[in-house]
Amino acid sequence: MQNMWSEWIKGFKAHLVLEKGLADNTVEAYIHDVELLVEYLDMISVVKSPFEVNREDLSHFVENIYQLGLEASSQARIISGIRAFFKYLLLEGKLNENPAEFIEIPRLQRKLPVVLTEQEIDKLIKMIDLSRPDGQRNKAIIETLYACGLRVSELVDLRLSRLHFAEGYINIIGKGNKERLVPIGEEAIQNIVLYIEQVRNTLKIEKQWSDVVFLNRRGGKMSRVMVFIIIKDLATKAGISKKISPHTFRHSFATHLVENGASLRAVQDMLGHASITTTEIYTHLDKEYLRHTLLDYHPFYAKK
Repeated sequence: MQNMWSEWIKGFKAHLVLEKGLADNTVEAYIHDVELLVEYLDMISVVKSPFEVNREDLSHFVENIYQLGLEASSQARIISGIRAFFKYLLLEGKLNENPAEFIEIPRLQRKLPVVLTEQEIDKLIKMIDLSRPDGQRNKAIIETLYACGLRVSELVDLRLSRLHFAEGYINIIGKGNKERLVPIGEEAIQNIVLYIEQVRNTLKIEKQWSDVVFLNRRGGKMSRVMVFIIIKDLATKAGISKKISPHTFRHSFATHLVENGASLRAVQDMLGHASITTTEIYTHLDKEYLRHTLLDYHPFYAKK
């Protein structure tokens, strides 16, 4: 389907540069917005040219980016890019009306998820007291939540037998007992290894939790509530007034990847999101592609 769109995306880019005189960053952002739409249509197996896309298609696309947890400003910017593209086609005489003209961000009356900035995450991590026995564990927890976009239930259920660090992946059992491979970067790996070798190995571990990665000081499995408490305490120390939870790191993971140019399809797969179609079929991607997406677009790794 890319061939059906490439000529018009190229023309749109020229229009933005030559006629609109927009800055390079703005142009690239608009092009990325249109490419996200193409990826989405391909993902749900809808084969349409730019001239065949209708308002219903665009409404479903916007609902999809909402479900990723992007901030309202990010959703608005993506919609702005889509509107500009179809306005360009209208100017070129290829459309009779702009199908994106009246598209709005869905369900704005609902509370939008809180997202931390990269700077806030760095600040929060710096508040961890590594002189305490649980400091390295807590750092590994925060790094893992943000580096992999895990749900808190997936974090506390993470198993040693499902860590595949040599390959750069962890194996996650998500909602509905569905299994997925999630790429993990070197920094998160190093912090988990330090925790295992320097802290976990010193604990008297209860037999039934011998395969669980993150343990409390008594050698038992950590509760979800305990992870909430750790994060709230760190946010207070960091002076972060936002109401955050473990899930905030999952939303931040998705938002930062997409805003830095990652494939919508790859991010959905890493999160373990079902397709928005009623069949709820997972999109399975090549695992090396997912790993490269993480390393290329996640703020913790893309800058290194």
